[in-house]
Amino acid sequence: MVAELLGGATLVEITTSGDRVRAVGDKSRFVKEIEEALLAGDVDVAVHSAKDVPGVMPAGLEIAAVPPRADPRDVLCGAASVEALPTGARVGTASIRRRSQLLALREDIAIAELRGNVDTRLRRLAEGDYDAIVLAAAGLDRLGRSAGAVPLDSLVPAPGQGCLALQIRSDDRTTRQRVEDVSDPVSFACLAAERECVVALDATCDTPVGVLAECADPRRIRIRAYAGAADGSVWIRDELEGGPGVGRHLAERMLSAGAAEVLES
Repeated sequence: MVAELLGGATLVEITTSGDRVRAVGDKSRFVKEIEEALLAGDVDVAVHSAKDVPGVMPAGLEIAAVPPRADPRDVLCGAASVEALPTGARVGTASIRRRSQLLALREDIAIAELRGNVDTRLRRLAEGDYDAIVLAAAGLDRLGRSAGAVPLDSLVPAPGQGCLALQIRSDDRTTRQRVEDVSDPVSFACLAAERECVVALDATCDTPVGVLAECADPRRIRIRAYAGAADGSVWIRDELEGGPGVGRHLAERMLSAGAAEVLES
């Protein structure tokens, strides 16, 4: 999709450590080898799922463009709603963020680990291994698998969910100009605010944190965030509207309310 937006580009496929080993770990495993190729000059643009890009990037690299964002929400497959699930229902997810928020809503359900690609997860749901599963709307939409999926507006998505991040070398002016032509100002501003909030909260992929920024005007962003314990027993939600720095300001407010202690728990 990005190659088409750029008017044609040579695709260089890179297998990352995250592709080879589907296990819990630092999200940088999904971008490390691609960033190394970018720094070495083997590629000019790295295309990432924005939620896989750590808050702090290697020196000399930056996100220069974000194409129009897809649906950032989480969706429920297999049930009409979280409220409709029976007591003890098995809900599949590998996300500690989703686990925390689901248990905050329904402490009587059982969260069961679920890994693999989208088709694998949907197949296991169909085979009865789970009563319901939670996936990202954007992934289902891009694969044409969104039929029957129910948006979970009560869950705060992962920072960057639904966004593609176009990463370049900071000193590459030619590539910068080319990718900026396909960037969506609203999507770029919202992603920047979400990443700013995550950095200020000192969150990682193993932290139950959700952040979503939305706006019609990049100068006025509404951002909401969730920080909770892994078991959903304690949590903080907050939202704020503002201009530049709104993501950091929201994080500071949440930290003042005890977010650091909640996340440590």
